[in-house]
Amino acid sequence: MLHDPNHLYIFDTTLRDGEQVPGCQLTTAEKVDIAKDLERLGVDVIEAGFPVSSPGDFQSVVELSKAVDDVIICALTRANKNDIDVAADALKQAKRPRIHTGIGASDMHIKYKFNSTREEILARGVEAVKYAKKFVEDVEFYAEDAGRADLEFLAQMIEAVIAAGATVVNIPDTNGYCLPDQYGAKINYLKENVKGIDQAIISAHCHNDLGLATANSVAAIQNGARQVECTMNGIGERAGNTSLEEVAMILKVHQQAFGNLSSSIDSTLFTHISRKVSTMMNMPVQPNKAIVGRNAFAHSSGIHQDGFLKHRENYEIIKPEDVGLVEADIILTARSGRHALKHHLERLGYQLDKEKLAECYQRFLIMADAKKNIADEDLHVLLKDN
Repeated sequence: MLHDPNHLYIFDTTLRDGEQVPGCQLTTAEKVDIAKDLERLGVDVIEAGFPVSSPGDFQSVVELSKAVDDVIICALTRANKNDIDVAADALKQAKRPRIHTGIGASDMHIKYKFNSTREEILARGVEAVKYAKKFVEDVEFYAEDAGRADLEFLAQMIEAVIAAGATVVNIPDTNGYCLPDQYGAKINYLKENVKGIDQAIISAHCHNDLGLATANSVAAIQNGARQVECTMNGIGERAGNTSLEEVAMILKVHQQAFGNLSSSIDSTLFTHISRKVSTMMNMPVQPNKAIVGRNAFAHSSGIHQDGFLKHRENYEIIKPEDVGLVEADIILTARSGRHALKHHLERLGYQLDKEKLAECYQRFLIMADAKKNIADEDLHVLLKDN
Protein backbone atom coordinates (compact mmCIF):
# COMPACT_ATOMS: atom_id res chain seq x y z
CA MET A 1 0.00 0.00 0.00
CA LEU A 2 1.55 3.27 -1.13
CA HIS A 3 1.12 6.16 1.26
CA ASP A 4 1.94 9.85 1.14
CA PRO A 5 4.64 10.69 3.74
CA ASN A 6 3.41 14.30 3.81
CA HIS A 7 -0.16 13.33 4.66
CA LEU A 8 -1.36 12.69 8.21
CA TYR A 9 -4.03 10.01 8.03
CA ILE A 10 -6.86 10.61 10.49
CA PHE A 11 -8.34 7.34 11.73
CA ASP A 12 -11.62 8.08 13.49
CA THR A 13 -12.76 5.53 16.07
CA THR A 14 -15.64 7.56 17.55
CA LEU A 15 -18.06 4.84 16.43
CA ARG A 16 -16.01 1.96 17.87
CA ASP A 17 -13.68 2.91 20.75
CA GLY A 18 -15.64 6.09 21.48
CA GLU A 19 -18.93 4.23 21.65
CA GLN A 20 -17.61 1.81 24.30
CA VAL A 21 -18.48 4.36 26.99
CA PRO A 22 -21.32 2.99 29.17
CA GLY A 23 -24.62 4.59 28.19
CA CYS A 24 -23.31 6.01 24.90
CA GLN A 25 -24.44 3.26 22.52
CA LEU A 26 -25.75 4.44 19.16
CA THR A 27 -28.27 2.90 16.81
CA THR A 28 -27.08 1.89 13.34
CA ALA A 29 -28.98 4.85 11.84
CA GLU A 30 -27.23 7.24 14.23
CA LYS A 31 -23.84 5.72 13.34
CA VAL A 32 -24.57 6.22 9.63
CA ASP A 33 -25.57 9.85 10.29
CA ILE A 34 -22.30 10.56 12.14
CA ALA A 35 -20.23 8.62 9.58
CA LYS A 36 -21.53 10.81 6.76
CA ASP A 37 -20.49 13.89 8.73
CA LEU A 38 -17.07 12.36 9.39
CA GLU A 39 -16.68 11.78 5.65
CA ARG A 40 -17.50 15.46 5.03
CA LEU A 41 -15.03 16.38 7.77
CA GLY A 42 -12.27 14.68 5.79
CA VAL A 43 -11.22 11.73 7.94
CA ASP A 44 -9.31 9.03 6.07
CA VAL A 45 -10.53 5.99 8.00
CA ILE A 46 -13.69 5.26 9.99
CA GLU A 47 -13.52 2.35 12.41
CA ALA A 48 -17.11 1.19 12.14
CA GLY A 49 -17.22 -1.45 14.86
CA PHE A 50 -16.18 -4.85 16.19
CA PRO A 51 -18.43 -7.13 14.08
CA VAL A 52 -18.07 -10.35 16.07
CA SER A 53 -19.01 -8.62 19.35
CA SER A 54 -22.75 -8.25 18.62
CA PRO A 55 -25.32 -8.40 15.81
CA GLY A 56 -25.72 -4.64 16.18
CA ASP A 57 -22.02 -4.00 15.59
CA PHE A 58 -22.04 -6.37 12.62
CA GLN A 59 -25.01 -4.56 11.07
CA SER A 60 -23.40 -1.15 11.68
CA VAL A 61 -20.31 -2.19 9.74
CA VAL A 62 -22.53 -3.46 6.90
CA GLU A 63 -24.58 -0.24 6.74
CA LEU A 64 -21.57 2.09 7.03
CA SER A 65 -19.90 0.14 4.23
CA LYS A 66 -22.90 0.96 2.03
CA ALA A 67 -23.26 4.59 3.15
CA VAL A 68 -19.69 5.85 2.79
CA ASP A 69 -17.91 6.25 -0.55
CA ASP A 70 -14.44 7.77 -0.21
CA VAL A 71 -13.36 6.79 3.29
CA ILE A 72 -11.74 3.50 4.33
CA ILE A 73 -14.16 1.46 6.47
CA CYS A 74 -12.35 -0.52 9.13
CA ALA A 75 -13.57 -3.44 11.23
CA LEU A 76 -11.85 -4.56 14.43
CA THR A 77 -11.02 -8.20 15.23
CA ARG A 78 -8.96 -10.24 17.64
CA ALA A 79 -6.21 -12.46 16.24
CA ASN A 80 -8.42 -15.44 15.44
CA LYS A 81 -9.98 -16.80 12.27
CA ASN A 82 -13.61 -16.56 13.36
CA ASP A 83 -13.32 -12.85 14.20
CA ILE A 84 -11.65 -12.22 10.85
CA ASP A 85 -14.25 -14.28 8.94
CA VAL A 86 -17.08 -12.25 10.53
CA ALA A 87 -15.32 -8.93 9.85
CA ALA A 88 -14.66 -9.85 6.21
CA ASP A 89 -18.34 -10.74 5.82
CA ALA A 90 -19.45 -7.40 7.34
CA LEU A 91 -17.09 -5.48 5.02
CA LYS A 92 -18.25 -7.13 1.77
CA GLN A 93 -19.95 -3.98 0.48
CA ALA A 94 -17.22 -1.53 1.53
CA LYS A 95 -15.57 0.33 -1.34
CA ARG A 96 -12.32 0.55 0.65
CA PRO A 97 -12.31 -2.17 3.36
CA ARG A 98 -9.71 -2.60 6.11
CA ILE A 99 -9.43 -5.36 8.70
CA HIS A 100 -7.84 -4.25 11.98
CA THR A 101 -6.48 -7.27 13.81
CA GLY A 102 -3.92 -7.73 16.56
CA ILE A 103 -2.83 -9.13 19.87
CA GLY A 104 -1.11 -8.11 23.12
CA ALA A 105 2.55 -7.10 22.93
CA SER A 106 3.47 -6.42 26.56
CA ASP A 107 4.76 -9.16 28.84
CA MET A 108 1.93 -8.32 31.22
CA HIS A 109 -0.71 -9.03 28.56
CA ILE A 110 1.16 -12.09 27.26
CA LYS A 111 1.34 -13.61 30.74
CA TYR A 112 -1.83 -12.46 32.49
CA LYS A 113 -4.26 -11.96 29.58
CA PHE A 114 -3.21 -14.74 27.21
CA ASN A 115 -1.33 -17.07 29.60
CA SER A 116 1.10 -17.53 26.74
CA THR A 117 4.69 -16.93 25.59
CA ARG A 118 6.26 -14.32 23.36
CA GLU A 119 6.95 -16.91 20.66
CA GLU A 120 3.36 -18.15 20.59
CA ILE A 121 1.91 -14.62 20.57
CA LEU A 122 4.22 -13.62 17.72
CA ALA A 123 3.10 -16.63 15.67
CA ARG A 124 -0.59 -15.85 16.34
CA GLY A 125 -0.13 -12.23 15.24
CA VAL A 126 1.59 -13.22 12.00
CA GLU A 127 -1.04 -15.89 11.29
CA ALA A 128 -3.87 -13.38 11.81
CA VAL A 129 -2.35 -10.89 9.36
CA LYS A 130 -1.79 -13.59 6.72
CA TYR A 131 -5.36 -14.82 7.15
CA ALA A 132 -6.85 -11.30 6.94
CA LYS A 133 -4.87 -10.68 3.73
CA LYS A 134 -6.91 -13.45 2.08
CA PHE A 135 -9.96 -11.16 2.30
CA VAL A 136 -8.64 -7.59 1.98
CA GLU A 137 -5.46 -5.93 0.78
CA ASP A 138 -5.46 -3.33 3.56
CA VAL A 139 -4.67 -4.97 6.92
CA GLU A 140 -3.85 -3.01 10.06
CA PHE A 141 -2.15 -4.77 12.97
CA TYR A 142 -2.39 -3.53 16.56
CA ALA A 143 0.24 -4.49 19.14
CA GLU A 144 -1.94 -4.03 22.22
CA ASP A 145 -0.31 -2.38 25.26
CA ALA A 146 2.71 -1.43 23.12
CA GLY A 147 3.19 1.47 25.52
CA ARG A 148 4.46 -1.00 28.16
CA ALA A 149 5.98 -3.58 25.79
CA ASP A 150 9.65 -4.54 25.68
CA LEU A 151 11.12 -2.47 22.85
CA GLU A 152 13.15 -5.21 21.17
CA PHE A 153 10.25 -7.68 21.24
CA LEU A 154 7.88 -4.99 19.94
CA ALA A 155 10.26 -4.30 17.03
CA GLN A 156 10.46 -8.04 16.32
CA MET A 157 6.66 -8.27 16.29
CA ILE A 158 6.20 -5.24 14.00
CA GLU A 159 8.84 -6.51 11.57
CA ALA A 160 7.17 -9.94 11.41
CA VAL A 161 3.65 -8.60 10.74
CA ILE A 162 4.89 -6.21 8.03
CA ALA A 163 6.63 -9.16 6.37
CA ALA A 164 3.29 -11.01 6.63
CA GLY A 165 1.52 -8.20 4.77
CA ALA A 166 0.37 -5.57 7.32
CA THR A 167 -0.10 -2.19 5.62
CA VAL A 168 -0.55 -0.24 8.88
CA VAL A 169 1.08 -0.99 12.24
CA ASN A 170 -0.71 0.40 15.26
CA ILE A 171 1.40 1.10 18.38
CA PRO A 172 -1.25 1.60 21.09
CA ASP A 173 -0.58 3.20 24.44
CA THR A 174 -3.56 1.16 25.60
CA ASN A 175 -3.51 2.31 29.22
CA GLY A 176 -2.38 5.90 28.68
CA TYR A 177 0.87 5.07 30.48
CA CYS A 178 3.62 6.70 28.42
CA LEU A 179 5.14 10.14 28.73
CA PRO A 180 5.42 11.98 25.39
CA ASP A 181 9.20 11.61 25.15
CA GLN A 182 8.91 7.88 25.92
CA TYR A 183 6.21 7.29 23.34
CA GLY A 184 8.00 9.39 20.72
CA ALA A 185 11.23 7.47 21.37
CA LYS A 186 9.33 4.18 20.93
CA ILE A 187 8.07 5.28 17.51
CA ASN A 188 11.53 6.49 16.54
CA TYR A 189 13.10 3.17 17.63
CA LEU A 190 10.72 1.30 15.34
CA LYS A 191 11.50 3.69 12.47
CA GLU A 192 15.21 3.09 12.96
CA ASN A 193 15.26 -0.65 13.74
CA VAL A 194 12.42 -2.41 11.93
CA LYS A 195 13.25 -3.83 8.53
CA GLY A 196 10.56 -2.86 6.01
CA ILE A 197 9.03 -0.19 8.25
CA ASP A 198 8.71 2.14 5.23
CA GLN A 199 6.34 -0.39 3.66
CA ALA A 200 3.71 0.37 6.33
CA ILE A 201 2.11 3.38 7.98
CA ILE A 202 2.93 3.74 11.68
CA SER A 203 -0.21 4.55 13.64
CA ALA A 204 -0.55 6.14 17.10
CA HIS A 205 -3.47 5.05 19.28
CA CYS A 206 -3.28 6.82 22.64
CA HIS A 207 -5.52 6.83 25.69
CA ASN A 208 -5.96 9.72 28.08
CA ASP A 209 -5.63 8.10 31.52
CA LEU A 210 -2.95 10.63 32.53
CA GLY A 211 -4.25 13.43 30.29
CA LEU A 212 -1.42 12.84 27.79
CA ALA A 213 -3.21 11.29 24.79
CA THR A 214 -2.90 14.32 22.51
CA ALA A 215 0.66 15.10 23.62
CA ASN A 216 1.68 11.48 23.01
CA SER A 217 0.04 11.47 19.57
CA VAL A 218 1.88 14.66 18.62
CA ALA A 219 5.18 13.13 19.84
CA ALA A 220 4.45 10.12 17.65
CA ILE A 221 3.87 12.33 14.59
CA GLN A 222 7.12 14.17 15.27
CA ASN A 223 8.92 10.83 15.28
CA GLY A 224 7.44 9.42 12.08
CA ALA A 225 3.90 8.19 12.77
CA ARG A 226 1.60 9.10 9.88
CA GLN A 227 -1.74 7.91 11.20
CA VAL A 228 -3.44 9.06 14.41
CA GLU A 229 -6.37 7.14 15.88
CA CYS A 230 -8.75 9.52 17.61
CA THR A 231 -12.33 10.38 18.49
CA MET A 232 -14.50 13.48 18.35
CA ASN A 233 -14.52 15.24 21.73
CA GLY A 234 -11.83 12.78 22.90
CA ILE A 235 -14.52 10.32 24.01
CA GLY A 236 -13.70 6.70 24.77
CA GLU A 237 -13.25 4.15 27.52
CA ARG A 238 -12.11 5.34 30.94
CA ALA A 239 -10.60 8.83 30.44
CA GLY A 240 -11.06 8.70 26.67
CA ASN A 241 -8.99 8.67 23.49
CA THR A 242 -6.90 11.22 21.62
CA SER A 243 -9.12 14.13 20.60
CA LEU A 244 -9.45 14.45 16.81
CA GLU A 245 -10.07 18.20 16.90
CA GLU A 246 -7.02 18.82 19.09
CA VAL A 247 -4.62 16.94 16.80
CA ALA A 248 -6.00 18.65 13.68
CA MET A 249 -5.76 22.15 15.16
CA ILE A 250 -2.26 21.55 16.56
CA LEU A 251 -1.19 20.62 13.04
CA LYS A 252 -2.86 23.75 11.69
CA VAL A 253 -1.53 26.20 14.29
CA HIS A 254 2.00 24.78 14.22
CA GLN A 255 2.31 24.21 10.47
CA GLN A 256 5.97 25.26 10.37
CA ALA A 257 6.92 22.75 13.06
CA PHE A 258 5.52 19.89 10.97
CA GLY A 259 7.04 20.89 7.63
CA ASN A 260 4.93 19.77 4.67
CA LEU A 261 2.71 17.52 6.76
CA SER A 262 -1.03 18.15 6.45
CA SER A 263 -4.38 16.42 6.88
CA SER A 264 -7.61 16.60 4.86
CA ILE A 265 -9.68 17.84 7.82
CA ASP A 266 -12.16 20.70 7.29
CA SER A 267 -11.99 22.20 10.77
CA THR A 268 -15.01 24.48 10.19
CA LEU A 269 -17.22 21.41 10.78
CA PHE A 270 -15.85 20.71 14.28
CA THR A 271 -18.46 22.61 16.30
CA HIS A 272 -21.38 21.04 14.41
CA ILE A 273 -20.07 17.46 14.63
CA SER A 274 -18.93 17.85 18.23
CA ARG A 275 -22.41 18.93 19.29
CA LYS A 276 -24.07 16.15 17.27
CA VAL A 277 -21.84 13.47 18.83
CA SER A 278 -22.39 14.92 22.29
CA THR A 279 -26.18 14.98 21.86
CA MET A 280 -26.55 11.56 20.26
CA MET A 281 -24.28 9.87 22.80
CA ASN A 282 -25.70 11.83 25.74
CA MET A 283 -22.09 12.70 26.60
CA PRO A 284 -21.70 16.38 27.59
CA VAL A 285 -18.52 18.16 26.51
CA GLN A 286 -16.73 19.76 29.46
CA PRO A 287 -17.00 23.56 29.13
CA ASN A 288 -13.21 24.06 29.21
CA LYS A 289 -12.51 21.33 26.61
CA ALA A 290 -9.96 22.57 24.05
CA ILE A 291 -11.36 23.59 20.63
CA VAL A 292 -15.00 22.53 21.12
CA GLY A 293 -15.80 23.33 24.77
CA ARG A 294 -18.41 26.00 25.48
CA ASN A 295 -15.76 28.25 27.05
CA ALA A 296 -12.95 27.57 24.54
CA PHE A 297 -13.50 31.01 22.98
CA ALA A 298 -15.11 32.78 25.93
CA HIS A 299 -13.29 35.66 27.61
CA SER A 300 -14.43 36.77 31.06
CA SER A 301 -11.37 38.31 32.74
CA GLY A 302 -11.33 42.10 32.38
CA ILE A 303 -7.63 42.20 31.41
CA HIS A 304 -8.17 39.48 28.78
CA GLN A 305 -11.30 41.17 27.44
CA ASP A 306 -9.55 44.50 27.08
CA GLY A 307 -6.60 42.90 25.28
CA PHE A 308 -8.87 40.83 23.04
CA LEU A 309 -11.02 43.80 22.04
CA LYS A 310 -7.91 45.82 21.17
CA HIS A 311 -6.42 43.01 19.08
CA ARG A 312 -7.99 39.55 19.12
CA GLU A 313 -4.67 37.75 18.63
CA ASN A 314 -3.57 38.99 22.05
CA TYR A 315 -5.62 36.14 23.49
CA GLU A 316 -6.62 33.93 20.53
CA ILE A 317 -4.37 31.55 18.60
CA ILE A 318 -7.34 30.03 16.76
CA LYS A 319 -10.15 32.01 15.14
CA PRO A 320 -13.59 30.80 16.28
CA GLU A 321 -14.76 30.68 12.66
CA ASP A 322 -11.93 28.19 11.91
CA VAL A 323 -13.78 25.61 14.01
CA GLY A 324 -17.29 26.60 12.93
CA LEU A 325 -18.20 29.17 15.59
CA VAL A 326 -19.64 32.54 14.55
CA GLU A 327 -17.52 34.57 16.96
CA ALA A 328 -15.81 34.59 20.33
CA ASP A 329 -17.85 35.35 23.44
CA ILE A 330 -17.11 38.30 25.68
CA ILE A 331 -18.78 37.10 28.88
CA LEU A 332 -19.91 39.80 31.28
CA THR A 333 -19.16 39.00 34.93
CA ALA A 334 -18.02 40.93 37.99
CA ARG A 335 -14.44 40.52 36.64
CA SER A 336 -15.22 42.34 33.40
CA GLY A 337 -13.85 45.79 32.73
CA ARG A 338 -15.26 48.98 31.19
CA HIS A 339 -14.06 48.00 27.72
CA ALA A 340 -16.15 44.82 27.70
CA LEU A 341 -19.22 46.64 29.04
CA LYS A 342 -18.85 49.37 26.40
CA HIS A 343 -18.52 46.70 23.69
CA HIS A 344 -21.82 45.06 24.67
CA LEU A 345 -23.68 48.34 25.17
CA GLU A 346 -22.63 49.51 21.69
CA ARG A 347 -23.66 46.14 20.28
CA LEU A 348 -27.14 46.81 21.73
CA GLY A 349 -27.22 50.34 20.31
CA TYR A 350 -26.25 52.38 23.41
CA GLN A 351 -23.65 55.15 22.98
CA LEU A 352 -22.37 56.47 26.34
CA ASP A 353 -19.81 59.18 26.92
CA LYS A 354 -16.91 58.52 29.28
CA GLU A 355 -18.67 59.98 32.34
CA LYS A 356 -21.94 58.10 31.76
CA LEU A 357 -20.01 54.87 31.10
CA ALA A 358 -18.11 55.23 34.41
CA GLU A 359 -21.38 55.76 36.28
CA CYS A 360 -23.05 52.84 34.46
CA TYR A 361 -20.04 50.62 35.18
CA GLN A 362 -20.43 51.10 38.95
CA ARG A 363 -24.10 50.04 38.74
CA PHE A 364 -23.05 47.13 36.51
CA LEU A 365 -20.57 45.87 39.14
CA ILE A 366 -23.31 45.81 41.80
CA MET A 367 -25.55 43.86 39.43
CA ALA A 368 -22.73 41.50 38.41
CA ASP A 369 -21.92 40.73 42.05
CA ALA A 370 -25.52 39.66 42.53
CA LYS A 371 -25.74 37.58 39.33
CA LYS A 372 -23.22 35.06 37.96
CA ASN A 373 -23.62 36.16 34.34
CA ILE A 374 -25.11 39.24 32.78
CA ALA A 375 -27.44 38.83 29.79
CA ASP A 376 -28.62 41.41 27.23
CA GLU A 377 -31.91 41.92 29.07
CA ASP A 378 -29.96 42.84 32.21
CA LEU A 379 -28.11 45.55 30.26
CA HIS A 380 -31.40 46.96 29.01
CA VAL A 381 -32.61 47.16 32.64
CA LEU A 382 -29.32 48.80 33.61
CA LEU A 383 -29.79 51.50 30.96
CA LYS A 384 -33.52 52.13 31.20
CA ASP A 385 -33.20 54.99 33.71
CA ASN A 386 -29.99 56.34 32.16
